[in-house]
Amino acid sequence: MTQETPALLRLEGVTKRYGATTALDGVDFDLRAGEVHALMGENGAGKSTLMKILSGDVARDAGRILIDGVPVEINGPRAAAAHGIAIIHQELNTVPAMTVADNLALGREPRTRWGSLDRRATLRQAKEKLSRIGADIDPRRELGSLSVGMQQMVEIARAVSEDARVLVLDEPTAALSRGESLELYRLVEEMRGRGVGLVYISHRMEEVWQLADRITVFRDGRLVGTRARADVVPGDVVSMMVGRDVGDLYAHAPRRPGDVVLAVEGLTDGALVGPVSFTVRAGEVVGMAGLIGAGRTETCRLLFGADRARGGTVRVHGRQVDARNPGQAVAAGIAMVPEDRKTQALFLDHPVEDNIGISSLRELSRGTVVRRGALRAGVREQMRRLRIRDSALQLPVRSLSGGNQQKVVLGRWLMRDADVVVLDEPTRGVDVGARREIYELVFDLAAAGKAVLVVSSDLPEVIGISDRVLVMRNGRIVADLDSTTATEEAVMAHATGTVSSTPGAQNV
Repeated sequence: MTQETPALLRLEGVTKRYGATTALDGVDFDLRAGEVHALMGENGAGKSTLMKILSGDVARDAGRILIDGVPVEINGPRAAAAHGIAIIHQELNTVPAMTVADNLALGREPRTRWGSLDRRATLRQAKEKLSRIGADIDPRRELGSLSVGMQQMVEIARAVSEDARVLVLDEPTAALSRGESLELYRLVEEMRGRGVGLVYISHRMEEVWQLADRITVFRDGRLVGTRARADVVPGDVVSMMVGRDVGDLYAHAPRRPGDVVLAVEGLTDGALVGPVSFTVRAGEVVGMAGLIGAGRTETCRLLFGADRARGGTVRVHGRQVDARNPGQAVAAGIAMVPEDRKTQALFLDHPVEDNIGISSLRELSRGTVVRRGALRAGVREQMRRLRIRDSALQLPVRSLSGGNQQKVVLGRWLMRDADVVVLDEPTRGVDVGARREIYELVFDLAAAGKAVLVVSSDLPEVIGISDRVLVMRNGRIVADLDSTTATEEAVMAHATGTVSSTPGAQNV
């Protein structure tokens, strides 16, 4: 791929308005065959709107789209597919109640000579598609029974199997483990070698630097600029994205943890997790790392009472907690931000006020009557703390950016003033500006003496913000690394079982 390579895809002067709001303002973008072109910008910058126009889900108001220099109309997903465009969305576009095989065949189901669904061919094709991307997933399983990361791999397998000329990947590694991400990188290189043009949307700077040939930055619906990756450094791109210097993402003041707040001993669900034992002290941020399927999320769900523990004890400030449901966990001082905010934490069609205030209703009520003034005052205080504009109070959460949606979930527990805060993938799909704000909230919680447990598949993140890192493998904690020994190499070595010990680490 050279500078003279003609554009496979070109967008010229594309504009999209929603009432008085301009989502895209005359933007240009081009993609060459055999190129990885990274598209970056904060949440709400216009990236998703541009991709929806490309996929045919949204009609542009002005501008034009050209394939091989020829203007085309993309008025729906079928038209996009006919022009060789496939998109892997950040929000899964799958059917959880169907099997993996049926999801992979959706819309292209093989038929027998009598017109009925050919189950044998469906299964065989599914195995071939999964094998192509190196995904070890049983195609007969119901999709909804898989982790978010595995569901993402199924969507990737479906898109790759379509042999598209233009492939758009929207935060493709947000829910993937390190190993799965490396497999995706291999697929990207393979498709680049076949002349496929790839639009790569990601907030993870390290993977953009590993994969991209060029980088385009959007801000507030406008094109800020396009640069060859070799001509810029990460700080340049961050400044283009946010219009300011955010400094070191993970920088925080030294912490001196106090007494043990959360003590977990022998916790197990009798199947996938345990026995698991660990502590988190007041003012301490403890990270939890491991491959997808290692049991991190399952451990968090046991702590929060979302799943029933079959053994072990959980204590908060020395008092035993028997959380048989989330309500009992909240009453005991445990809060949790789950990995999938949209399906597990938010009421998308309800306003911001209701979503933040819902866990504090009992404390702000007289009998069965909610003290609406006190509730609204508390919510507004959290919105100011979270830097969510005051005008969003009555807006449905669905209308907010991903970063602001995550802040709303955090605001719920900040308002509740929980003693233990469990954060499962807190910055998944969140831009660099909002990410730094979320880290600052985590640091504020620690400074206030809270015990903070953070699960993250982003190794630089989990290492950068934590005082200690617990590494899980096969449902157990296999290492407890302090800040001096928690390197990416050490974490991965324990997560994969390739070492038995690391100097300075506690193996458990």
